[in-house]
Amino acid sequence: MTKIVLVEKSGELVETNVKSFSFDDLYKKCKFRKADGFERRALWKNVKVKMTDGTSEKWTVVHYARDTGKAGGENKYDLPPPIDQTLFFGTMTLVALDEDDNSQVVDLSIDVWHKIYEKLFGGFFDLAATAEEDDEEEDELADLPAEMKTKHGYLKDEFVVDDMSSAEHSVAQSSAEEEEEVTDQEYESELDFEEYENMDSTEGEDEDEYTSEEEEGK
Repeated sequence: MTKIVLVEKSGELVETNVKSFSFDDLYKKCKFRKADGFERRALWKNVKVKMTDGTSEKWTVVHYARDTGKAGGENKYDLPPPIDQTLFFGTMTLVALDEDDNSQVVDLSIDVWHKIYEKLFGGFFDLAATAEEDDEEEDELADLPAEMKTKHGYLKDEFVVDDMSSAEHSVAQSSAEEEEEVTDQEYESELDFEEYENMDSTEGEDEDEYTSEEEEGK
């Protein structure tokens, strides 16, 4: 018997044993009535993965599927490149081949396929391990003086406002702009007043001159 992996339309993986394996009969395992359109779509060759016992092995896997079907029958499983952008319908099949003789089929389990799948996608980040590394990292702001940090422990800069909400900051900015406008108005008023004083002073001087000329005429 040979173990293969079926990929259900929902994306669920199912292991199944085939008593008398034949590529020509794979469509039946996927519950298709006809073999029309059910073909090999991908071959992932010599994929080296680390096994549970710590050893490394190379695997070759072929993918069979149908690329035509009715709306709503699309397979929801995310496949690795180069068929990651191709739409398939119904159940799909994954079969492992012997490394030395690709005409021979070997057992493929879901666990092994997960390892191959991860390698084909370039590996995934271990979020738990990443979180532990983040916890072990030193705080770069720990040695900075308190006056250089906000009350929440962030570095003070032009993008961080301490003890002032965004609304308060907007009000303060508006007040500053109004004060600037008032200051400009006061400055303009002072200029007008000075010009007025100068005009009065000039008019007085002309009158004095005119009076003096009249007196000289007398």
